[in-house]
Amino acid sequence: MSKVLRPLLFLVVAAVFVLGACSSSGTGTSTEAVRTVAAAEAVGMLDSRTVIDVRSAEEYDAGHVAGAINIDVEASDFGAKISALDPADPYLVYCRSGRRSAIAADTMAEAGFTDIIDAGGLEPLADAGAPIE
Repeated sequence: MSKVLRPLLFLVVAAVFVLGACSSSGTGTSTEAVRTVAAAEAVGMLDSRTVIDVRSAEEYDAGHVAGAINIDVEASDFGAKISALDPADPYLVYCRSGRRSAIAADTMAEAGFTDIIDAGGLEPLADAGAPIE
């Protein structure tokens, strides 16, 4: 093997190793920790999980699932607030449409939370019988 090909081959093997290691550890945790469920199933879980409304305080004040705590996923202190929670406890997150709840669930999984239900939006939850206050 020539002196030029040997270092090139080494770089290719090293790159494959690094990329493979990054992809196998980066996504497995969040995929396993987060489960998205239909609103009717989520309503049946409300009493057995800490429920987190990840909308803004104004949206929360306009109406939320009874007993839900408000931690705005778009606020700068979202990470600090979730770090105060026990990552081993079961959680259920929701927002208005499901976009922010997905972001929150993935962020929580990346932070080490192991049991997160993404329940999507508030309106489907209310339509499925979730108590609103």
